[in-house]
Amino acid sequence: MSVKTIELQERKEGKSLYSYQKGAIDKIFKCFEEAPEDYHLLYQLPTGGGKTVIFSEIVRQYLKTHKKQVLVMTHRIELCKQTSRMLSEFGVSNKIVDSKADLSDQHEFNCFVAMVETLNNRLNDNKLDISDIGLVIIDEAHYNSFTKLFKFFEKSFILGVTATPLSSNINLPMKDNYNELIVGETIQSLIENEFLARAEVYSYNVGLTSLVVGANGDYTVKSSEDLYTNTDMLTKLIQAYEERCKGKKTLIFNNGINTSLHVYDTFRRAGYPVAHLDNNNTKKERKEILRWFKETPDAILTSVSILTTGFDEPTVECIMLNRATKSLTLYYQMIGRGSRILKDKSGFTVIDLGNNLHRFGPWGSDLDWHKIFRSPNYYLDGILSDEELENNFRYEMPDELREQFKKSEQVYFDIKKCYIDSIRAGESSKVVLERSIQHHAHICTENSEDLWDALALAKLLGDDIDYRISRYTKCISKSTYNFVEWLKEDYRKKLNSYLRSNFDEIFEEINGFPPEE
Repeated sequence: MSVKTIELQERKEGKSLYSYQKGAIDKIFKCFEEAPEDYHLLYQLPTGGGKTVIFSEIVRQYLKTHKKQVLVMTHRIELCKQTSRMLSEFGVSNKIVDSKADLSDQHEFNCFVAMVETLNNRLNDNKLDISDIGLVIIDEAHYNSFTKLFKFFEKSFILGVTATPLSSNINLPMKDNYNELIVGETIQSLIENEFLARAEVYSYNVGLTSLVVGANGDYTVKSSEDLYTNTDMLTKLIQAYEERCKGKKTLIFNNGINTSLHVYDTFRRAGYPVAHLDNNNTKKERKEILRWFKETPDAILTSVSILTTGFDEPTVECIMLNRATKSLTLYYQMIGRGSRILKDKSGFTVIDLGNNLHRFGPWGSDLDWHKIFRSPNYYLDGILSDEELENNFRYEMPDELREQFKKSEQVYFDIKKCYIDSIRAGESSKVVLERSIQHHAHICTENSEDLWDALALAKLLGDDIDYRISRYTKCISKSTYNFVEWLKEDYRKKLNSYLRSNFDEIFEEINGFPPEE
């Protein structure tokens, strides 16, 4: 019997917390007792581990034992409402401080839930009395918008909660605003004890060197949209879906509204049930789209970052990262949307189209959060650049394509090694592509009955050809966009021409007899 099964039985007997959640609360309250009243404590727990449940119970117990008020801060209105509902479920009467809130009855409440910007305005206008706030809880504490409010709570105990204790702004490390970090249960432990679903990740290599990093340290929307709206990327996206996620409820994350609209149109034209959601949708539209997504078993929902926090749909079976990110937090948030467990769901699929897996490692890998908290720059400096990632990448045919070439023992061709060997032999670098074409022609012929079969197989080699051209241009240190595109087109023409001229000879060499006329 699993830990979760035992603890679910405990819940039926009236207990509302799992053992690891109780343990976290005990540690936090011990800090309450021992630390100064203005102490700043940070608590880490993975997405899906129940951070809101934990801090709601903390609020309940705190109000029961302390004659002080509590303030909970969030960065989005959806999180405000969800937090307020959870607190109410724990028997905590609370008031949401939003732009329309009537604060004339504030003295009747001991707990307030507020968004950062709204609270900042109310405090600057002296509309909210915070003189008796003893505990401030900050949800999604890695966002830096909260720090400007710390000056109002110099005598309050501040508890930040986050899945990733790494600041969203490299210039404002969390260690500068928090005295201590408590690390909760690991993703691996939550999976093993059946609290979270296991992720099966498939990574598709994407050339990212065209992306531009913006002032916030992540890729700009414009450079991402230039890459992810091109035909090749949209084709790769839908092929990946059909290979790994077809028929599964799928959530697609993009960097940019225009990209998401292109994705929506691509899936709609392919006949799949799909919807698009971004922050321009009205509340009514958003509600209808999310209801449709929940009720439709094979629904596809394409969106921008709007669903990375405050969105909980356990029936999601596939997450598609149709973007690259430099943010470890965003990487974990996106994948975490599929990690909710159900009675008939113990795993989910992740499709990575941004080299994120190679940049950050597997979701749930053993990260030293204490070290990252203390030395964020050391961690960030160790992340591989896009060029390094691409240099370390080796193209592998997807399983379905590899099946088309099953008669070939080796379908990989090492461009870099061939280049080095040719230079050492005093040959022109052009022989590298000639030998690559010969290799492609050989495996196409080896798996064909006639020339037309071979030409059809050659058409399936697009990703492999693009990978080989990419490696080749790095070897010769010449990679302007127009030159690379010309090489790709020229390679395809030469491969078809080589097959037409040499198919019979290659076929006879492989099989010991000529092809039938």
